[in-house]
Amino acid sequence: MKVRPEDSLRIENIVASAKVTDYLDLPALASQIKDAEYNKKRFPGVVLRMQNPKIAALVFGSGKVVLTGAKSIDNVGKGLEILGKQLRDLKIDIPKKLTFKIQNIVTSADLATAINLNKIAVGFNLDRIEYEPEQFPGLVYRLENPKVVVLLFGSGKLIITGGKEPEDAKKAVVKILADLRSLGLM
Repeated sequence: MKVRPEDSLRIENIVASAKVTDYLDLPALASQIKDAEYNKKRFPGVVLRMQNPKIAALVFGSGKVVLTGAKSIDNVGKGLEILGKQLRDLKIDIPKKLTFKIQNIVTSADLATAINLNKIAVGFNLDRIEYEPEQFPGLVYRLENPKVVVLLFGSGKLIITGGKEPEDAKKAVVKILADLRSLGLM
């Protein structure tokens, strides 16, 4: 049985942000947390890598945190809880309930058929498209609703970025399928 493109969606990465406190002493933090990475010359924050779920937390002196690498929204929450516990264990005053805001969801999809990017570039709305095969092998398609960017590749593979919720990727795939069908390209 052939998988429908909108059912082939897979979250590859979720980036979320949170504010855990008003100030963090990064050198102290880096010295107290096992495997913390801190090199002020290279990056202005402490990098904490978690294994389960597999997430990196970028922790800044302002008390802001960026979580990246999660494959599900649940895992973002789990990662933030783990970070909160690590900081509380160091006697840092961290609220019991931490909240995060999703900044970007990167999703992949597969149309399960090769597509002709040249024909798409000619047929789609030109002010929403960038296609320069000498520079990049994919066609960049900026959608308004949902507000995402889709990279289309000749293989039929898609990367959807800029989503704020998982549903955005599904809506984007449905829209692209409709656009391709209306042009007779699928």
